[in-house]
Amino acid sequence: MRSLYVRMCIVFCSVIVVSSLLGFLVSNIYYQAQIKSQNDAKLTGMAIEVQQFAESHPEAMEDYLRSIAKLGYKIYLTDAEGESRFYGKPFREEDLDEQQLQKVLNGQIYHGVAEFPDSAFITGFFDNQLRNSIGVPVKVNNETYALFMRPDAEVQFGELRVFFAVIIGFTVLFSLGFVMISVLHVVRPITRLTTATKRISKGRYDIKLNTWRRDEIGQLASHFMIMSRELERTNRARQEFVANVSHEIESPLTSIQGFAQALKDSTLPEDERLQYLNIIDQESHRLSLLSKQLLTLSSLDYDPNSIQKKSTDLRAQLRQVVQIMEWRLTEKQLAVRLNLADISVLGDSNLLFQVWMNLLSNAIKYTPAEGSIMISAKLVEQNCIVSVSDTGEGISAEELPLIFDRFYKVDRARTHETHSSGLGLAISQKIVEAHNGTIEVTSTLGEGTTFTVTLPLL
Repeated sequence: MRSLYVRMCIVFCSVIVVSSLLGFLVSNIYYQAQIKSQNDAKLTGMAIEVQQFAESHPEAMEDYLRSIAKLGYKIYLTDAEGESRFYGKPFREEDLDEQQLQKVLNGQIYHGVAEFPDSAFITGFFDNQLRNSIGVPVKVNNETYALFMRPDAEVQFGELRVFFAVIIGFTVLFSLGFVMISVLHVVRPITRLTTATKRISKGRYDIKLNTWRRDEIGQLASHFMIMSRELERTNRARQEFVANVSHEIESPLTSIQGFAQALKDSTLPEDERLQYLNIIDQESHRLSLLSKQLLTLSSLDYDPNSIQKKSTDLRAQLRQVVQIMEWRLTEKQLAVRLNLADISVLGDSNLLFQVWMNLLSNAIKYTPAEGSIMISAKLVEQNCIVSVSDTGEGISAEELPLIFDRFYKVDRARTHETHSSGLGLAISQKIVEAHNGTIEVTSTLGEGTTFTVTLPLL
């Protein structure tokens, strides 16, 4: 399998070759369409001047034609008897038609340059053939000659052709060298990205790439580094999630197994037996709640758009939540104040009910006895804003950004006593985001905490 470097080198070299070929074809077409007729007219004018001089100075014709030949022209002179001679180097091919020769001897001008056949890969300007010349009749001493002439490219452009050949040759060589270097400059970062991808696939995220480039490859490397860090964070979060789930499941299972083993003792007093059964019941309920929470999170992660939205009476739902939690409010002697506008939102009533239950449960849990809780719902433009405030112990500024993380617990000692899983706020955030809303928190240590949920009406 060819590497990308070899492929790009082949592509660039092919581009150079094809471009050169197309350039030659376009130049040849331009010569055939524009330059050839002009060249024919110019050469015809020169041939007529030679004709006029030779006819007016017959004694100097030989020296004159030799001088012209030395200036870079090929001249072929012939008569009706077939006697011919060259001035300068001979033509590569003497392929002039006899009929054309006779026309020149009869006084016509032969335009071989203009009439030279077009060809895609043959430039007539350099084609050294007798038929690619200009022919004029010359009358000297009562004899008629046919004089054919054309530029001698080897004399006129000899050194220039070598010079241009050297330029083109070194241009091609340098181009190939620079192409290989340029391709290497492009391919090397991609090779590094490939190596980095292999390392990531093996679980190694400690990769470093050069992100100083300001082009698309530099942006790709920068985004790749961001992706690597995000994958590392996600992998670490997944490991922590698995560890937390294992811990949350292990704790109640250990309790259930221990107390179930103790219940096998037939001499166990009745009051202790009932106490152990009560603990097993509580731990089983805790496991059931944890499994439901994990299932809710999984479904929201997999397809947040699967919720069933319908019109929900928000005020009635919030009142129902307060009624369900009334026994806990009474137990801690907490005062609840409601300030609820008559609002209906479009959402999944069961999931929204779970949000309000989580927020009110947390407020009750962290508010000391004889404290107060305030629940309000109001309309602001096209949004419904629900706030749940308490006069509890508050949350420190360092912990505020973390409270929506899964399994995060502000006070692990107290949450262990209350059997909190640390999933309630994470689930609430997922549900609110699935409704295209936001959930925010503000808190002051020693004064209380306020959770604010903003939901669109439609």
